[in-house]
Amino acid sequence: MKILHLIQKPQNRGAEMFTCQLSNHLVELGYQVKIIALFEGEAILPFNGEITSIKASANNRFYDVPAWKELASIVKEFNPDIIQANAGDTLKYAVYSKKLFGWKNPIVSRNASEVGRYLKSPIQKSFNSLFYKNVEFVISVSQASEKDFLNHFPFLSGRTKVIPVGLDTISTIKEISLKPDGVEHIVHVGGFSFEKNHLGLLRIFQSVLKSKPNVHLHLIGDGPLKVEIEEEVEKLGIQQNIYFYGFVNNPLSYIKAADVLVLPSIIEGLPGVLLEAMLCKTHVVAYNVGGISEIVSSQTGNLVEKDDEAGFLKAVFETLENPNVEQIDAAHKMVLKDFMNKEIALRFVEVYARVIGNSLIRD
Repeated sequence: MKILHLIQKPQNRGAEMFTCQLSNHLVELGYQVKIIALFEGEAILPFNGEITSIKASANNRFYDVPAWKELASIVKEFNPDIIQANAGDTLKYAVYSKKLFGWKNPIVSRNASEVGRYLKSPIQKSFNSLFYKNVEFVISVSQASEKDFLNHFPFLSGRTKVIPVGLDTISTIKEISLKPDGVEHIVHVGGFSFEKNHLGLLRIFQSVLKSKPNVHLHLIGDGPLKVEIEEEVEKLGIQQNIYFYGFVNNPLSYIKAADVLVLPSIIEGLPGVLLEAMLCKTHVVAYNVGGISEIVSSQTGNLVEKDDEAGFLKAVFETLENPNVEQIDAAHKMVLKDFMNKEIALRFVEVYARVIGNSLIRD
């Protein structure tokens, strides 16, 4: 079996990282895998093979004929059994290339979030319907993501499946100590985008400091809103208690060293960072959005209803003051049992085999 994965660009984002990890396992299973990025990027992704770019134009995404042609050329040469579109503009480029240049290879779309949250108008929904009418199958990252997707695109009922993100086996995690010593540490890992709700996190943390002035917040990640958040921290006068790290190569080390990992996102699919925290035996506090309730419950962490900042604050205090060892152990066992990439890769293979065996070739 030949599999062609499309990613937005080499960037340290969950969709791209998981695609690379999945691809490595598919190669280990004996399949031929190629990863193509639409846009160029500088990040070094964890794929053991080469990642090439079709050098798409960020300013011309709806009329990028040269990039669509280049993708068609790659499809013709590699002739994959499956083309998987992994978030961003990947499905758009795949469908435009397929329709304009006439290749027939089946497209599988990976739904890693709640697509309905991004559809702001009937025109957007109609436009996306055109793309999804040209896919053979949709793989959603969570039950919530699948339900949301089918509410908007019911014509794909019977051609969807839930397969979560997973983690690679890690033998050792490099030990670090968060500074300063002798205080409690809260960690947040995520790109600086509106979905991650950093402004809400700052409001919550400011309230934490009123009762626990020595607690420190560590923000790991990069993104378009980072400067805005840095400015807000200065405005609030809490810069002495917050550290900005940007992208780091060893986020698990920071997660493991933390007293609690927080995730007050307003949109999520099934965030791998929560699974990473559970693997590291670090407590988690998260808003109940997307598929988070499918992994975080009273048995495995602290789940707070979206936008309930007072409830989130209370959960953080309870976690810092009275760590629940039973929650940590249950979460750790759940991840090892149900969320390891070696087994998850086999579930993707089952979908690919189903699509190839029942491929509906469209004109």
